[in-house]
Amino acid sequence: MFRDEQRQIDRSQGKLTLAELCDRYLKTVQHQKPKTVERKTFIIGRIKTDWPNGQLTQIAKIRPSDVDLWLSRYRFGSASRNLHISCVKELFNSAVRDRIITASPAAHLRSAKREKPIRLTPTFEQFKAIIADVRAQQFNADARDSADFLEFLGLAGLGQAEAGSLTPADVDLQTGRIITYRHKTSTGFAIPVFPQVLRLLQRLGEGKAHDERVFRISDAKKALAGACRRLGYPAFSQRSLRRMFITRAIERGVDVKVIAGWQGHCDDGKLILDTYSHVNRAHSQRMAQLMTDGEPENVITMKGVA
Repeated sequence: MFRDEQRQIDRSQGKLTLAELCDRYLKTVQHQKPKTVERKTFIIGRIKTDWPNGQLTQIAKIRPSDVDLWLSRYRFGSASRNLHISCVKELFNSAVRDRIITASPAAHLRSAKREKPIRLTPTFEQFKAIIADVRAQQFNADARDSADFLEFLGLAGLGQAEAGSLTPADVDLQTGRIITYRHKTSTGFAIPVFPQVLRLLQRLGEGKAHDERVFRISDAKKALAGACRRLGYPAFSQRSLRRMFITRAIERGVDVKVIAGWQGHCDDGKLILDTYSHVNRAHSQRMAQLMTDGEPENVITMKGVA
């Protein structure tokens, strides 16, 4: 078996060093998203400068314990650790594909279980106060546009990218439907024109061509940050407004599968159930109070009715 493995190795690359493999690998990822390339370049830089035996170590002489020693140099959370693991695995897998080695020294690594933080989410009352505060900024030329954009994010439950690309042609007030595109998953989906967002859409669509953008801006981060600071609120993000929408829908008893459809998810609500489990538990406890052995206090018995 050992002989068979040795026959699979390309001996012309037997002296390839770690530094050379790193440089070769980086050339293969340049087509990826800029942030991804930036992150992988940073991690590869760490490999070249911090590798236990130095960057001139021959690939064939690298052992699993060397990979473990390299990872042990850093103190990071599960998300960052997983990024490092993914990158070093890709690096050595490329060496396996090129027949430089028969097995990856990083194959034994397992991703760390990520923590699930409960992220900052405004209440609906806080949301309304934020919108009112942004609109009240008389000396900000973009105050109204920013308020409209933020209000739509919170009332329609869409993300910044979806809202920013919306055109009047995507909004059909007759059928009560908005057609949008989930940039993160590259999928199109439809949501209802919720009663709470109808008047805003009617105003924003007046006088606009079908292919014109509904919103004049596509980012109201500064306006949101300013409002939170003035009101003494936590630093809510634009994404937190979508979380508020989902939280409010769950609390109002909207079916999770329906909410998932409104978010462009195709998993029948699994992601929402997992992410918002803390909301589901609280809502479940409130609903449990309705399960009594008698009639609720607000029920009036009608005379003559069995």
